[in-house]
Amino acid sequence: MDLKMSLLWAISMFGCIVTGRLIQSEPRQIGQTQFVFDIPDADNVHHVVIFLLGTIPLPDGFGASVFFSWPSPNSEPIWQLLGYVSNQKPSAIFKIVKAKDNQVHSQGSLFAAPNQMMNNNMSQIGLSIEPLDQVMQQTPVSHATPSNMDSFGQFTNKMLENFCNYATSFAITQQQMMPSSSQAYVPIEVVQRWFENFQKRMAANPNYWKT
Repeated sequence: MDLKMSLLWAISMFGCIVTGRLIQSEPRQIGQTQFVFDIPDADNVHHVVIFLLGTIPLPDGFGASVFFSWPSPNSEPIWQLLGYVSNQKPSAIFKIVKAKDNQVHSQGSLFAAPNQMMNNNMSQIGLSIEPLDQVMQQTPVSHATPSNMDSFGQFTNKMLENFCNYATSFAITQQQMMPSSSQAYVPIEVVQRWFENFQKRMAANPNYWKT
């Protein structure tokens, strides 16, 4: 199936979930390779999931860039790149945050629809089907990917950070040490190295301690 024929069915490719809301599975097609989900109540949008429905794959060698637009009724829409989905990565969850000035994309012409009227509190998810190599080279906004560390992991990390700071506050030099047969000493570098290794392992897998 060539790209043009594939895109005739692209409206049935994508699904969108805003946390706490019903699934949307019928985006509006506003260009040959561009699609938009309308997301009401923008102020209460915190995380979105974009996924392929699985009924029709993307054309070989292509992916879909995912953009988010905040309401901008009196000016050109402000779009921020969140990431992408592809046949190899059929779903992704994104954290929605206000874009910084250097992280916005002028995609007004790309996602503009004729006579489009924007609600004051209507945001949009924009999907643009592009060559996969091009899609993967783009840089999404910072913080678009939510942290995989839950509240327990955050508490653990903070607790050990506090311990490390407390332990290092008692650091003394070798010249300051008073010889004592009843006390043992641990080099402060050992504590710091342990804490750094712990942080790396928690970042890679918050549940590693269960194994």
